[in-house]
Formats: sequence, structure tokens, C-alpha cells
Amino acid sequence: MLLHLIRHGAYDLIGHTLGGRAPHPLSPEGQAQAARVADALRDRRIAAVVTSPVRRARETAEPIATRFGLPLQTDPAFTEIDYAGWTGRRFAALEDDPAWRAWNTFRGTAGVPGGETMLQVQARAVAGMMALAATFPGREVVVVSHADVIKAILAHMLGMPLDLMHRLEVGPACISQIRLYPADATVLCINQAP
Repeated sequence: MLLHLIRHGAYDLIGHTLGGRAPHPLSPEGQAQAARVADALRDRRIAAVVTSPVRRARETAEPIATRFGLPLQTDPAFTEIDYAGWTGRRFAALEDDPAWRAWNTFRGTAGVPGGETMLQVQARAVAGMMALAATFPGREVVVVSHADVIKAILAHMLGMPLDLMHRLEVGPACISQIRLYPADATVLCINQAP
């Protein structure tokens, strides 16, 4: 299976506020990004379009599904991290929180208070990817998700500790590709702008 991992497009609070699972719509810029990514995939043979249930991801995936005449499939395996009480807080306000600093330093072991650990996120996302590989062997599948979820999948495929996943960049509406074989995988690209 060739997996196209795509981060959702921009929304108004991106980079300033922790969006979490809140239903933020795409901004006009994000809508344009979604259209560009759908166009960038036009020559591919996409068999399925799968998305996180979070609104900004669904809105990014819809033009892709429409372009290929495919139903949009929602899979909670690819949903945003449960940031619990951090959702909706400004990044600047979180800087003084020791738990926030630990989360950003020790992703492999620190967790979100009342939310998920990165290891839990990685486990569900990788399981979702493997389920798609079993369902669509030899096919191309698009998954629209979130930056850290995609980074967790990439870290797994690269054998990278979660504590180092911040070294990966996954920008809005950018594409990362993984080719999955029966007993192996190859990361083809990371963070390719459409």
C-alpha cells in the first residue's frame, strides 16, 4: 500500500492556540490548501480517503474524496491527540506549565494531564495504518490527520524515539508518503508541499 499522510489545512488559531479536538473550521487559506492538495493528487490512483473525525481534517479531506468520487471514511485511529484541559489554551499561556514542558521534552513518557500519552496516540495510529494496509494491499490510500499524529506514525516507521519526533516537520496540507510492504516499509517523503 502507498499511504499519503496529509495534515489538515490551516485554521484561524493555528500556531497560537492548541486546537485539540475542537471543531475549528478551515480558514480561507486552509480551504485553498485543501484544494491544492486535492489537485496535487489528481494523477494518483486513490482507492480510499480516510480522515480524522475532527472538523478541520474532514474539511481538508472532502475535496480529495470529491475529486476521486470516493466516500469519505472517518477513522478515530487518526484523530487528534486528546489534550484534555489544554485544548483551547494559547501556547504562550502553556509555556509556564511544568506538565507542558515535560510533554514537549519527553514525548515518549510524559502524558497530557487527563488526556493521552504519545505512546497511546502512536499505538492507535499505527494500528489504523496497518488495518488500512490489510484492507488495501497494493493500493493507494489518503489519510488526513494532524501534525503530531503523523509525526508519531513517521517516528514508528523510521525507528525514531518519540522524544525526538519534534525534529520532524509536518506543515498544514503537506504530504508525507509511506510505502508498506508485507514485511517492511519505506518512508518516501516527509512534509512535501502540494
